[in-house]
Amino acid sequence: MQTTHNPASPSVQMTRVLAVGSLLGLIALGLAWELWLAPLRPGGSWLVLKVLPLCIPLAGLLKNRMYTYRWVSLLVWFYFTEGAVRATSEPAPGAWLAGLEVFLCLMLFTACAMHVRLRLKAAKINPNSETPTITENP
Repeated sequence: MQTTHNPASPSVQMTRVLAVGSLLGLIALGLAWELWLAPLRPGGSWLVLKVLPLCIPLAGLLKNRMYTYRWVSLLVWFYFTEGAVRATSEPAPGAWLAGLEVFLCLMLFTACAMHVRLRLKAAKINPNSETPTITENP
């Protein structure tokens, strides 16, 4: 039996690029922020380790795994909370960097949520596609 490969719609591809880009942006921001731009202590701080959990889902997003998009949309709220707290409690430039972190978190969440929604919608329309489906419990 021959399977047909259905390329993802442009909107699904756009959400994938946006999710990967905003995740990479959060990783780069976290490293630059805590090592050079506005570290808590001169010379950098151990808070730079906060980017390690963000590196874990990168492979899953690059491999387009639906499960990864789902749990990243939950993980990102920890970083959103940190950004919101630091945006209101730190002086500039830390407050500006925290505002950027909040923005990137909102982009990542939106991209992940839209990606999952669009792929599930495509799976309902074309049940023979490579897009995974969800079965509901009776």
